[in-house]
Amino acid sequence: MRHRGRAAGCTALVLVLVLVLAGCGLKSGSPMADDVLPGSVGRGQPLRGASLTVTSKNFSENLVLGHMIGLIFKAAGAEVLDRTNLPGSLSGREAIVKGDADAIYEYTGTAWITYQGRQEPIADPRAQWEAVRDADVRNGVTWLPPSALDNTYTLAISRRNNAAYRLRTLSDVAELSRRDPSAVTLCVENEFASREDGLPGMRRAYGMDIPAANIRRMDAGIIYTQVAGSGSCLLGEVYTTDGRIAAMGLDTMADDRHFFPNYNAAPALHAATFAKYPVIAELLDPLSARLDTAVARELNARVDVDGEDPHEVAKEWLLEQGFIREP
Repeated sequence: MRHRGRAAGCTALVLVLVLVLAGCGLKSGSPMADDVLPGSVGRGQPLRGASLTVTSKNFSENLVLGHMIGLIFKAAGAEVLDRTNLPGSLSGREAIVKGDADAIYEYTGTAWITYQGRQEPIADPRAQWEAVRDADVRNGVTWLPPSALDNTYTLAISRRNNAAYRLRTLSDVAELSRRDPSAVTLCVENEFASREDGLPGMRRAYGMDIPAANIRRMDAGIIYTQVAGSGSCLLGEVYTTDGRIAAMGLDTMADDRHFFPNYNAAPALHAATFAKYPVIAELLDPLSARLDTAVARELNARVDVDGEDPHEVAKEWLLEQGFIREP
């Protein structure tokens, strides 16, 4: 998957990159120069005098979330260094652990499976976050409460095709595959097709009877267009917060047996930073409370479909929500 990196092993290239970043420190980045003031959060500018670094991974959603943190810190009086857009998950994680960055929006499933090396996800989202929070204390990482934004896997079908099938859950897909195996054609990424937390595990968990000839492997971006328009795939693997779901008129399947891990976004902070500035919780908790999967789809679409800049998308949304204001 594009951001989670939750396979058991990571590529040598990514590991080398992480070691380089850890060894020399993160030197890139630029000051966040926006002229913004407190709105509903940050009144009194409690971070005045603080110098904080925000980071993110290098895909649209996490870029937007990283810029939201930075803009709220800026409005609260901090000088903010923007070190968003780091490659992959591990470099951002290393920056937080080492103190090269102070804050990131991280995903609970990524932390539990990839960083903390667990094998089995926890079905309840809150319990998953609590387990991640407690386990990361020893790593010098403090987790703030999670959002309802859950960027996990699902299957999607075009609304045009679904008018005939009326599929709403993965159990519905499984029932169709058993009743009419030839009807279910599935487009997936290569990684999803082979991982136990992907297609093989999903087929077992739901009892899906999909012939091998009906499974087609392709790049993630192509899946959306194939499902939406070509007719070569009835269903395709997608990410639940992807903005193309709405833009391309797709219906998504509920994971009614809770097979896929929860990937709720939550602020992860360098623990020493939070100890020095505990007011950060008062700044970011209201933001997380407003974020959910529908909001993420809307904002992601503005970047991935409409071509807008992630920083401007983050700023405009924070202004609209009243979290910050302009002079």
